[in-house]
Amino acid sequence: MHPFDPLSTSEIDAAVAIVREAHDGPLKFNTVTLSEPRKAQMMAWLEDPENTPKPHRAAEVVAITPDGKLYDGIVDLTTNAIVEWNLVAGVQPLVTMEDLQFVEHMARKDESIIKQCEAIGIPREDMHKVYCDPWTIGYDERFGNSDRLQQALMYYRPDIDDCQYAYPLDFCPIFNPNTMKFIHIDVPAIRRHVNKAPPPNYHPKAIEKEGGFRKDLKPIHISQPDGVSFKIECHHIEWQNWKFHVGFNHREGIVLHNITFDDRGKRRPVFYRLSLAEMVVPYGNPEHPHQRKHAFDIGEYGAGYLTNSLSLGCDCKGTIHYMDAAFVNAAGASTVIKNAVCIHEEDAGILFKHTDFRDNSTIITRSQKLVVSHIFTAANYEYCIYWIFHQDGTIQLEIKLTGILNTYAMHPDEDTKGWGTAVYPGVNAHNHQHLFCLRIDPNIDGPNNTVFQVDAVRGPGEIGSPQNKYGNAFYAKRTKYCTPSESVAEYDASSSRTWEISNVNKLNKFSKMPIRMTKFTLLDGMSLKPRANRLMAFRPGSQHTFLHQKISQSCQSNQCLYSSGLGIFLIVTLLLM
Repeated sequence: MHPFDPLSTSEIDAAVAIVREAHDGPLKFNTVTLSEPRKAQMMAWLEDPENTPKPHRAAEVVAITPDGKLYDGIVDLTTNAIVEWNLVAGVQPLVTMEDLQFVEHMARKDESIIKQCEAIGIPREDMHKVYCDPWTIGYDERFGNSDRLQQALMYYRPDIDDCQYAYPLDFCPIFNPNTMKFIHIDVPAIRRHVNKAPPPNYHPKAIEKEGGFRKDLKPIHISQPDGVSFKIECHHIEWQNWKFHVGFNHREGIVLHNITFDDRGKRRPVFYRLSLAEMVVPYGNPEHPHQRKHAFDIGEYGAGYLTNSLSLGCDCKGTIHYMDAAFVNAAGASTVIKNAVCIHEEDAGILFKHTDFRDNSTIITRSQKLVVSHIFTAANYEYCIYWIFHQDGTIQLEIKLTGILNTYAMHPDEDTKGWGTAVYPGVNAHNHQHLFCLRIDPNIDGPNNTVFQVDAVRGPGEIGSPQNKYGNAFYAKRTKYCTPSESVAEYDASSSRTWEISNVNKLNKFSKMPIRMTKFTLLDGMSLKPRANRLMAFRPGSQHTFLHQKISQSCQSNQCLYSSGLGIFLIVTLLLM
């Protein structure tokens, strides 16, 4: 197998067996995933695979003992040996789907929760209609951070296919998975009875009952009778001069490695690694207990673990190639999510057009794009992640958000105080943000890359001066980042600020400027263009510190894969050698 390939089910099973043989006592397996080779070793092998030792296959294993101790280790799958095994303090591992389902199961039979449901109008015999979305609790001064606590956001469904977010409940239990007990329930001073409004249902069953789907929207059929333009060999993809490796892990989901571009027969490296490293969703209601709602949907739950099994027709259309994803469950058995990754082509509109006004002659070229995607569901939200390769040398990351708002019960006389919006009778949707962190490990024509800040500035001299007689001069001012601290920067809309990643040792033959990635063409530079400044709704010093700037730069390290840390308690990140 290729060193970048995700672990297979047999490799996961082997890693679990090796750990079990070496470790006395029961273990709950949280993670078994590929431990990527060291970058220097991997790049040497990629450069000359015939004469360079192939990096070993290795697995990172995260396991929990019954008393809550957390172990993180590395298993060499080539030598079948444990090379690292560490007891880790002060952090908590991801919350898995099994963890989430177990909390809901326990909630329905907990006597204290049953009594709270009865207090707001849900009879004991309707506990099968009670649901919860377990979230990590973050920090609550009453409980500290030594235990892996979860807060259960409670809901009700009159019918199994109803939308539970239209029926939020007003109390919040706290669950300790180490003791398998609910240790506390937060109950408001003013109770809010369960909502009795009719369900605003979007389920197909309800739509059919109300007259069926729209008839005025005609279908668009996509066909490729001659087949696709991309080639796939295992996890390697070639398309329109692009060549890259598609990986997939429990935390980031899709990881792209060794991205290169064929420039008239010369294979040119572009990126060593690209991934969506982290995201956070802070909520804006300061009233207890809502201040605890700040979900790290990647770092706390895992975009890979939450990935949907995709289906043809709506998730993906056209001629599709799928990739499966293998994970581990708590018992240590390997599991598979079928069709976790979708690879397909789409029409991308006009690539180039020019009309000569003299004779009205026109040159026009259509464009296609290659899309590598996955979709994951984090409680009420869906995140559709699209890595898009274009024929003009652009790589685009597109993130679509769908799903449903997170809600809380609202008293008829209650004032939302601006912290949320009444979206239905008795339903308050709290203010929140979605903030993403893209991790870029560049390899522009080789590993010696430099980051420049680029600002559009006025030319020197006042109007009427020899340097700028008519006052129309402006240029792109490039500021080199020499240290990580210098690279901590904000976006400046007034100067249309972008960033360039350049190889200063290689010059473009026409511009005589360093080879760089720009927005327009692979061969002459790719600019990073985050959106204009927006309010960051959290205090300095919080767990969200990686989001205080739009861009930051750090030195290359296998320990710096995740901007929020390997564990939870620990907007663009560039990794340079």
